[in-house]
Amino acid sequence: MIEHADTDREIADCYEVMAELRPHVTREQFLPLVRSMQADGYRLACIRDGGSVVAVAGYRFGTNLFAGRHLYVDDLVTADSERSKGHGRELLAWMQALAVESGCDVFHLDSGVQRKRAHAFYLREGMELSSYHFSVRPKPRWALARPLRAADSRACPRPHPR
Repeated sequence: MIEHADTDREIADCYEVMAELRPHVTREQFLPLVRSMQADGYRLACIRDGGSVVAVAGYRFGTNLFAGRHLYVDDLVTADSERSKGHGRELLAWMQALAVESGCDVFHLDSGVQRKRAHAFYLREGMELSSYHFSVRPKPRWALARPLRAADSRACPRPHPR
């Protein structure tokens, strides 16, 4: 069953799995960063098996000129030991249904060019490769190690690594 991670404990429970996708985010940074992102509409959802988180998705709703109303997937990861058990498919289908229920025109995500297995998965699930994403880092990634301030995510949005 998919559940939202809303409490500090529920969010912290998602760290180990999320760290497989986002290893640059430390355990100490994770909760304050998620809380900061939630102020901008980010939601964290997970699947548990036997009480342990086995898959995590982070998403948000938005509206822009390019896509209209959309659901954007920031993060989608299944624990390495739990892959190929349908958890990623379940989360992806759940978010797509949420996009439909919410009147979205587009459901989309970015994926790092090195993530070949993820690309094959998205294509198998009916997604299409529709654009390229370009980015520049004004600060090196290690700059994330400094203490996070609540205003950081709104003052200068960081490009999300995919």
